[in-house]
Amino acid sequence: MNRRKIDPLDYADEISHALEKGVFLTTRNGEKINCMVIGWGHIGRIWELPVFVAYVRGCRFTSELLDANPEFTVNVPIRGFSREAFSICGTRSGRDTDKIREAGLTTAEPEIVSVPAIRDFPLTLECRVIYRERQEAAGLPEEIRGRFYTVETEAHISYYGQIVSAYILEE
Repeated sequence: MNRRKIDPLDYADEISHALEKGVFLTTRNGEKINCMVIGWGHIGRIWELPVFVAYVRGCRFTSELLDANPEFTVNVPIRGFSREAFSICGTRSGRDTDKIREAGLTTAEPEIVSVPAIRDFPLTLECRVIYRERQEAAGLPEEIRGRFYTVETEAHISYYGQIVSAYILEE
């Protein structure tokens, strides 16, 4: 498996468009690897660094793993995608399920961080969290708060990940 190095900002439009359907955010703590589908994120420059910002609800297993090991990969499908993988990784909890195995996904060794890439979604951003911020739902306009947050759910945490490596996995 080859890695074709890329400038992640050259792919910002492609990544942003992929977010509309969903991309994978992969985390790891020890031997436990988890991936979830995210549709909220941003790529750009902040603090003169290339950064991917991921939004994860604080109650999610992914948030627990990110707080234990502040590294993640963003895995973007660029050659089609498996609806089954999206369904499994987008609806089940990694607390209860090995979603990568169940979805039939294959991991690839990372270049810099401890979190693997997903071969099936080859455009990969390796990120280290440099800042995190819990959003306050009470500060949002009522129409947004009422639509996205209820008493049973909590607001998102913004994870600002410095992109330390970016590449496309090629056979």
